[in-house]
Amino acid sequence: MAKVFLICGKICSGKSTYAKQLQAADQSVILSVDEIMLAVFGLYAGEKHDEYAANVRHYLFQKSLEVIQAGVDVILDWGFWTKAGRNEAKAFYRSRNIECELHYLDLADEVWQARINQRNQSVIAGETTAYIVDSNLAAKFEARFEPPAQDEIDVMVLY
Repeated sequence: MAKVFLICGKICSGKSTYAKQLQAADQSVILSVDEIMLAVFGLYAGEKHDEYAANVRHYLFQKSLEVIQAGVDVILDWGFWTKAGRNEAKAFYRSRNIECELHYLDLADEVWQARINQRNQSVIAGETTAYIVDSNLAAKFEARFEPPAQDEIDVMVLY
């Protein structure tokens, strides 16, 4: 049976790049909240961003079941910033007897800042569609991020 990969890491930690590498090796499907949010709402969903993102996650949980039933692995490129979010995803799949792995991307602060700078430059240059991460947004996500405990991690990726 197909399985699910949960990609966990801070904003701009390389999750999407890592997800694409997994996809290439595994012929799987990537489901990304950011991809849908940007396609539907553009860069600015405003005050309703968190509500819309929660709705997208709910939709993608259901859609992932269709993909898995077709025998294809699913990569959830969502960040899984909180323990509660990771537990919710694991419970959702395990209650359906679907194997679920957490891949955690850990990186040093200086590498993280360099990636934020690189991404922002790419967005400004029009080379990619992503959110600009200013110092306020970086601080907000860093404050929200709960690194997974060792017993939560199936695969650790260090940068």
